Amino acid sequence: MTVLHRGFDTIALSVKAHITDTLLEALKADKARAEEERRDVQFDYGGFTFLLKPHGGAGYSFLLSGGNSGANWSIKTPNAKDPWGIRVSVGSFFLATEGLGAVREHLDAVLASWGIRYREEDVSIARADVCVDILAQGFRLNPDHFVMHSSCRRRDHLTADDIAVNGRSSRVTSVTVGGPANRQIIVYDKTTEIMARAKPYWWDIWYDTLRRNADADPATVDLLRYGTLRRNIGPNRVWRVEVRAGKNLLKDRWHIRTWSDFYARFGDVISEAFEVVRYCAPSDRDTNRARWPAHPIWALARTEMNSDLEEMSEGTDPEPLKEVVREDHIALIYRNVLGSCITLAALEGQPLTALSDFITGLAEKMQYSTKADPARTARQLNEASERYVFVKAQNSPMRYDT
Repeated sequence: MTVLHRGFDTIALSVKAHITDTLLEALKADKARAEEERRDVQFDYGGFTFLLKPHGGAGYSFLLSGGNSGANWSIKTPNAKDPWGIRVSVGSFFLATEGLGAVREHLDAVLASWGIRYREEDVSIARADVCVDILAQGFRLNPDHFVMHSSCRRRDHLTADDIAVNGRSSRVTSVTVGGPANRQIIVYDKTTEIMARAKPYWWDIWYDTLRRNADADPATVDLLRYGTLRRNIGPNRVWRVEVRAGKNLLKDRWHIRTWSDFYARFGDVISEAFEVVRYCAPSDRDTNRARWPAHPIWALARTEMNSDLEEMSEGTDPEPLKEVVREDHIALIYRNVLGSCITLAALEGQPLTALSDFITGLAEKMQYSTKADPARTARQLNEASERYVFVKAQNSPMRYDT
C-alpha cells in the first residue's frame, strides 16, 4: 500500500463581521446584472476575482466563488441583530496544493481588501475534513469489517454500475460512519469518484507526491507517470480514508472555535476518531469483532493523520494543475462540438466522404452568424469568458465591445 496524498480536504468557518457599504453597493449592482442575465457573473473587487451567483441561499444574500485556488464566500446583508455576517469554505484543491497556512493568509488578504478587520475570537470554525489517499492493489471494502461505538451510525453506498445483474457479488465503493454535524468517517474509492466528477488534477497531485518520495517504488511511480493507472485502473485503485469533524463535535465535544483552539486540539479529534471507529482484518480464530486487529489500510491512514497537521500540503505547483483543468475543459467541449457536427451531417444525409467539406461549410456558416450579429456574439463571448475566468489561459477581467 502506497500513500499518495494526505491533507485537509475542507475547511469552513464563520466571521463575526459585516461588509462595508461600498462593498455592499458593488455586490448589489453586480447581483442585479446576474439576476437579469440569469447566470453567474464575474465580480472584481479589492484586487480579487470572483464569480457572483444570481441568488442567495441559507440566509445569505450574496454567494461568491473564488475558483479552485480560492474560497467560497457567503455574505449577509449587514444587520445589527446578526453579527456573524460572513461564512467561508475552502475546498481540497487549494488546501492540497498550498496548505492550511497559505489558505489562512488568503482569507486574511481577501477580508483586508474588503476593509474588514477582525479579532481572533471573531472566527468560528464550523467544519474541518482531513484525508489520506492510499493506492491499494486488490483491496475490497467490506462494511462488515467496521467496528464502531454503538452511538455511531453507518451508511453503506452501492453504485448502480457496481451491482452485477447476473447475480455476482456487488462491489462496495463507499462506507460512511456517523453524521456530518458531528464525527463522520468515510472510506471510498477515490479513483471512481474523480473520474465521475471530472477532477483530473488528482492524477497529477498523486504523481507529484510519488515523484518527490525517494523511497517510492519505481513501478508504482510509472503507473502514474505514464497515465497507466488512469487508462486501466484494474485492481490498482486509490482508496480515500476521510475524517470529517462537524460543528457540534468541534464546539460541544472539544470546545474548538478559534484558530488557536484548532491548532491546539484538532490532532486529538483525529486520534479519537480512529479509536471510536476501526476498520479491521477479521480473525478466523476469534469471533469477537472488538478484538480483531486493525486492517493495514486503517493502520496506515491513522499513522499518516497523526503526523503534523498544520501544513498538510503536497507542495505541488498549482499552475500546471490549472492547465490540466483547462485542457480537460477544452477536450470536453471539442468532443461535444465534433459530435454535434457529425450528428448534423447524419441528419442531413451526408456520407462519410463528404464529411470534411460539410464541416468546412459549417465553419463558414458560423463565421457568417457571428459577423451578422456582432452584439450578440460579443455578449456570448463575455459570458463564456466570465464563466471560465478561473480556468482560461489568461485570467483577465477584459470585456468585449458590444
